[in-house]
Amino acid sequence: MAYYVVLSTLTDEGRKTIKENPQRILEVNKELEKMGVTVKEQFAVLGPYDFVNIVEAPDNTTIMKMSVEIGARGSVQLLTLPAIPVEDFIKKIK
Repeated sequence: MAYYVVLSTLTDEGRKTIKENPQRILEVNKELEKMGVTVKEQFAVLGPYDFVNIVEAPDNTTIMKMSVEIGARGSVQLLTLPAIPVEDFIKKIK
């Protein structure tokens, strides 16, 4: 399994949805599980992004499909970064 950092910014529609139904965030996490993506950590943040998520998925294709599916809804914009645990990084550069 691979790790990814997903930075998300809500659109106006997304903010409206979250305001009316904050539990929607957890519902989306369950939808991600069905797509093969597991949310490991999730943070609401201040600044240019609204959420920082650490997720795990089997491969880039799974993440690509998730990004297209979630992004097509029009409620959020995503920036996804592949992530390597530092211990693995150190082993690979030796």
